[in-house]
Amino acid sequence: MDISCAFATSLETPDHVALAEQLGYKRAWCYDSPGLYPDVWMILGLAAHRTSTIELGPGVLVPSMRHPMTNAAAIAGLEAYAPGRTVVAVGTGFTGRMVFGQRSMKWAEVADYVRVLRALLRGDDAQWEGKTIRMLHDEQSAPVRPIDVPILIAGEGAKGLAIAAELGDGVFGKPTAPVPESLTWRAMLANGTVLDEGESADSARAVDAYGGGLMVNYHYAYEHGGEAVDQLPGGAEWRRAAEQVPQPERHLAIHDGHMMRTNALDESVISKSEYRTPKLTMTGTPDEVRKRVGRLAERGVTELAYQPSGSDVRRELTAFAAAMGISG
Repeated sequence: MDISCAFATSLETPDHVALAEQLGYKRAWCYDSPGLYPDVWMILGLAAHRTSTIELGPGVLVPSMRHPMTNAAAIAGLEAYAPGRTVVAVGTGFTGRMVFGQRSMKWAEVADYVRVLRALLRGDDAQWEGKTIRMLHDEQSAPVRPIDVPILIAGEGAKGLAIAAELGDGVFGKPTAPVPESLTWRAMLANGTVLDEGESADSARAVDAYGGGLMVNYHYAYEHGGEAVDQLPGGAEWRRAAEQVPQPERHLAIHDGHMMRTNALDESVISKSEYRTPKLTMTGTPDEVRKRVGRLAERGVTELAYQPSGSDVRRELTAFAAAMGISG
């Protein structure tokens, strides 16, 4: 299994990616949520100049954010700065869209976008919005076409996995349906913290590190199922707090700090030890974390993208690398 990392993109991410390379991580994926984070392509460009071996890419691009030519040009630029190290993942959008109050895109829209994106990177003409488009970039603007970079599809259900099998080089996510045999690259995101010797999962440091990742389960359950969040510990209390926020602004309150830290709504859960459920994250002793990752490998996961969060991202990256035995 490849051990990679993922980042809730921040102004410090280029330095964190450089550290991840030193620690032995295979890839660094950066989230694309402009409503929360700095521009993913700008951060990846900076990371490319500070590294030489780690693979880099957005995970995941949401098609509605940019014209396909904009992403094609950005992919080309990153490949020029980091030749052979560029990777891309594309999906329907969770927080990237929901922080704007929008729902996820339709899979048919994502499929059309990926087809056009691939055509542009090959150097072919493509049709978009009723017009013919083509990368006209010369050698001063982009690598010579075709530009061949892996594109993963962030799909979990049957529709997304079918699109991944048709158009992708792999799948990024936690599949809820059988994965087609052709998808041999199966990446999965994880967050949490590796505990210090003798440390409790209820320690202030640990809660700070895994809290943001834990609460994403609540954000997702509520956005996709409303009262379904009540099935999580303290979920009903969390939902009551969320629904006190007027509907026009509720999405802003829910996704504030997403994947980076907990927010005011999350305090109804994270502040109470009886509600905190670190097992919903990749939290445990080094041995416990290694065993959980091993079980994922047995289930067919070929890449684990670990996302550090909390106040000390460098500590989290270092501790997870040590637990996985990849740090030198």
